Amino acid sequence: MRFSSGSAFLAEPAKAVTVFGMSGVGKTRIGRILRKENWFHYSVDYRIATRYMENYIVDNVKREAMKNPVLRGLLLSDSIYICSNVTFSNLEPLSVYLGKPGDPARGGLPFEEYRRRQAQHRRAEIRSMLDVPEFIEKARDIYGYSHFVADASGSLCEVVDVDNPADPVLETISASTLLVYIRGTERHAETLIERFKRAPKPMYYQDTFLLRKWAEYKQTHGIERDEDVDPDGFAVWGFEQLLHHRIPLYQAIADRHGYVIEADDVAHVNTAQEFTDLIAQAIDKA
Repeated sequence: MRFSSGSAFLAEPAKAVTVFGMSGVGKTRIGRILRKENWFHYSVDYRIATRYMENYIVDNVKREAMKNPVLRGLLLSDSIYICSNVTFSNLEPLSVYLGKPGDPARGGLPFEEYRRRQAQHRRAEIRSMLDVPEFIEKARDIYGYSHFVADASGSLCEVVDVDNPADPVLETISASTLLVYIRGTERHAETLIERFKRAPKPMYYQDTFLLRKWAEYKQTHGIERDEDVDPDGFAVWGFEQLLHHRIPLYQAIADRHGYVIEADDVAHVNTAQEFTDLIAQAIDKA
C-alpha cells in the first residue's frame, strides 16, 4: 500500500498500518497508544502464541506435569486442566517453549529439538501475517474499528524472502497495509544487547543462519558436542549476531515495500495524530 503524498494518507478514512523493526523500538507502545484511540491493535506475537503455538505450549507443560506423581494423577483423572495465560505484554509461555539450545543440565534443549520448535514458530508467524487482511475485515465488520495497526514480530524479516517480489507474506501485508519500519540507531542496538545480557530470552532464527552460527559458536569456543554448549552463553552471543543480521533486512523491506520512521521520533509520539503525522512526513520524504 503506497500513497502519492502524506496528505493523501492523512485523508484516508480507514487506515491500515503494519509497524516492524527490532525489539524495543516502540512497536507495541505505539499499538497501545493507538488502541486507546479507536484503532484495532493486532499483535502478531500474541496471535502466534494463542492461535498457532498454543497447543505446543500447553502440551509441553503437560509433559512436565506428568513427571510429578500428584499432577500426573490429577491430569489423568481430568481433575485439573492446564492453559497458558498469554497477554499482549506477557509472552513468557511462548518464550519458555521455544527455549535455548545446549546443555540440558543448564536448562538447554537438544539442538534438533530446538530446531523443530523454531520451525513451528516460523510456520506460526507466516500464518499469523497472512491472517492480517482477515483481521482488518473483522475489525471493521464486527467491532466497528475504522483503523488497524499490525504490530509485527521482530523476526518478520526472517520469515520472508526480501529478494522475491512474489513473497506471499510481503505481497499480502503490503497490499492490505502501509508498511512502516521503525528504525533504531546503533545506540538502540547496544541498549538491547546489554538488556539481553542481563536477561537472556529465547529468539527465532532462520534455520540456515542458525546452523551457521551454531557451528561458528562451537568452533570459536572450542566446543565439540552440542550438549556442552552453555544455553545462556549462546543466547547472548547469538542475539548480537542476529541483531546485526536483521538490520539490513528490515531496511530492504522498507526500501521495496514501505516507509521509514525513526525510533527516536516515535519515542515522542503520544497520540494517534502524532503517529499518523510522522508517517505522512515519511511519505513526503520518500
